[in-house]
Amino acid sequence: MPRLHIYDPRERILVGAADRLLGVAAAIRRPFRRRTRPGAPARILLLRLERIGDLLMAVAAIDEVRRLAPGAQIDLVVGSWNAGIARALPGVTRVETLDADWLARDGGGLGLTALLAAARGWRARRYDVAINFEPDVRSNILLALSRARWTAGYRSGGGGALLDRALDYDTATHTTDNARRLVADVFSAREDHPAPRGEGLRLPTDAHREAARLLSGAGAPLVGIHVSGGRAVKQWPVERFGDVARRLADERGATIVLTGSPDDRALVDAVRRGLPAGRVIDLAGALDLPTLGAVLGALDLFVTGDTGPMHLAHAVGTPIVAVFGPSAPARYAPRGPLDRIVRIDLACSPCNRIRLPPARCTGHTPDCLAFIDAGRVFTAAVSVLDDADRERAGRARS
Repeated sequence: MPRLHIYDPRERILVGAADRLLGVAAAIRRPFRRRTRPGAPARILLLRLERIGDLLMAVAAIDEVRRLAPGAQIDLVVGSWNAGIARALPGVTRVETLDADWLARDGGGLGLTALLAAARGWRARRYDVAINFEPDVRSNILLALSRARWTAGYRSGGGGALLDRALDYDTATHTTDNARRLVADVFSAREDHPAPRGEGLRLPTDAHREAARLLSGAGAPLVGIHVSGGRAVKQWPVERFGDVARRLADERGATIVLTGSPDDRALVDAVRRGLPAGRVIDLAGALDLPTLGAVLGALDLFVTGDTGPMHLAHAVGTPIVAVFGPSAPARYAPRGPLDRIVRIDLACSPCNRIRLPPARCTGHTPDCLAFIDAGRVFTAAVSVLDDADRERAGRARS
């Protein structure tokens, strides 16, 4: 049995039991199935059903698929929340949305019966290759139901026995690198070449036009502040975001661009109240994902926690200062040339227990975030702005 990377003991027991049953079923069927890896796949199915950051960390791997199968039709299945970004990926031929109930945050999403029916519908497309970028027994079952000629994914979340090729997910390695390794395995390609320099996101013209309108007349530098951590265990204190924003406005003359969802309004307002009126643009709750991407692409710096917008900023090439607490930077941090990660070393951090935090870290800011003061983040932000200025000056001289 593979080692399951599931930290909830009860969930691990349930998935382990299901995995054993699936393994038995797969072993019974195996002698009657002749499976060969297609040499030149014409139709490829990719699954990335999870959140914004999960999709964006798979972009380099999707670029690899396009590079290795330049003439193939590549269909990408994502949650509806990611549809706008998925359609901006130049390597993708077709985008389909599928909201699983365990991922939808609004209480919606499809139950098991509807998901299975959707997966069976993929059979009519006769995929040559199907790849699941998430280590999850449920999405591995969906992938297997596609009846693609060759299926690949990870075994570490269960369901690997259903696939033709199942790798262990390396929890010490960046999510992007895990996805690239999976693609390299499927296509028998080298893993040691640099990540492909794709075309980036092809955001709609309307998104760029709207971003230009919203930021029109704003003084430079433009600094985005994303105050919401998305989950309580990842929430750096809002007053410290406010301190950083105020110092950047006062000492660097920055225009502060506030981003967030409608649910983040109270947090955003707490930061906005401390800022000079002429130095703040409040866009929280006003942007769809493509327009947010265009806004982020126009910024000089983005200050955030470990969030989906952090990954979107990285995808459009904006320098980032990211405050990391329980999340593992080795797995999730942006890796741009000017990016800075601010965190502290504790024996218990990073625990990476985001969905099920330790009891002693609930109900208050966990120590791994509480011990990060605003001065460290401000210093990192100034350093990034200065480095960016020097880089621009160097380009102008050359």
